Amino acid sequence: MVIGLRALSLIAIASLLVFEEWVSTPTCKLIPNKTLHFPQFHDHDDDNSDEFKVMMVAELLLLGSEAGYVNQFFRDYYMSKFFRKSFESLKPDLLLVLGDVSAKGSKLTKSKWTSVLRQFHTMLGPFVGLPFHAVLGDRDIGECSDLDANKVNWISHKLPGLDHSGCGAFEIGNISFVTLNAVALLCGNSSLRFDIEKAIERESLELHVGMADTKAAINNSTNFGDADYNFGWRESTVLPGSGPVLLLHFPLDQTRNEHYDGIDAIKRSSNTLIDGLNVVPKSRELIGAGLYKSLHTLPLNASEYILQALKPRIIFSAHRYAFSDHIHLDKTREISVPAMSWNARDDPGFVIATFHKTRREHRREC
Repeated sequence: MVIGLRALSLIAIASLLVFEEWVSTPTCKLIPNKTLHFPQFHDHDDDNSDEFKVMMVAELLLLGSEAGYVNQFFRDYYMSKFFRKSFESLKPDLLLVLGDVSAKGSKLTKSKWTSVLRQFHTMLGPFVGLPFHAVLGDRDIGECSDLDANKVNWISHKLPGLDHSGCGAFEIGNISFVTLNAVALLCGNSSLRFDIEKAIERESLELHVGMADTKAAINNSTNFGDADYNFGWRESTVLPGSGPVLLLHFPLDQTRNEHYDGIDAIKRSSNTLIDGLNVVPKSRELIGAGLYKSLHTLPLNASEYILQALKPRIIFSAHRYAFSDHIHLDKTREISVPAMSWNARDDPGFVIATFHKTRREHRREC
C-alpha cells in the first residue's frame, strides 16, 4: 500500500514537471506571406548573420503590488518561465511590448506603477538587459475620460524610447520603427491628440523629404506651421511599404475592404477623429479589471491618414487578445499580436518577426 502511494506520488510529480515544461515551452509556426511587397521567405534564402529578430508581446496585464496569490504563484510564475524559455530558444535581439503592461495602470499611483515596472523587470530575469521598447495601451494610461497628459508624460519617461506624448521613433541597422500613442488618437478633445498628429506629420516629412531636410521642411511648411489637424490628404509618390515598421496598441480600421468604392469614396467627411470611432460591442471579464471592450479600432479617417502619411512597411498592433493577420487595401500588412497573459486568454502567445538587410522579413506566431 505504501509502495503504491509512493509510486502514485512519483507519477504525479513527474506528470506535473512534464506539464510545466510543456506549458512554458513555446511552439511557433510560420505566418505565410500574403502581400506582394516581398517574396515568400524560405529559411535558406538569407544569411542568419544579417537577420534582426524581434519578439513582440502584448497585454501582460501585470498587477504589481496588487497581485494576489494566484497571480504571484501561478500566472506570473508561468509567464516568467515562458519568457525565459522563449528567450533561450528563439534568441531575440529586441523585445517589443505592444501595450497594456499594467492591468490597471491608469488607476495606479506612481508608487504602484513603479511596482508594476519592478515586476516586469523581475519577470525578465536574466534577460532584463535585452533591449526593449513599449507602446502605451489604454489600460496603461486610461480611456479618453480620464486621459491625463501629465501622467502620460510620467509613464512615458519610465519606458525607453517614448516622448512626452507616448510616441517614439528609433532605427536599428536599416530598420526604422515608429510608435504612436493610438489611445490618444481616439480622444477628440485631448491636447495629446494634437501631439500625436504632429508626430505623424514629422515622421511623414522624414519619409518624404529625407532626414537631412526635415528641419528645413518643418520651418518652411505652411501646412505644418499652421496645421489643421483634421487629417487632410497629401499627394504622395512614396510607394506603400517604403516606410517604417509601425507599432500601435489599437489596430487600424479594417472595414474598408468590405465596402470599397474607390479612392474618391474615402474623402474626409468628419471633422474629428472621434466622429469615426469604431467600437465593436463585445466585452470580456478580466480578473481584477472588470468588464472591458476588447475590440476598439482606430477610426477610418485616422487609419487612412496613417497609411497615407507613413506608408508603413508592416504594422504590428494588439488589444484584440488573439492573433490576426489583415491586408489593407494598399497591400500594407497588419499583424495583431495575441495577449501574453492568462488573465486575457487561456493560451497566451506572441509573435517573432525576423527582418533581413535585403528587406525580406518573416514572422512566426508562437
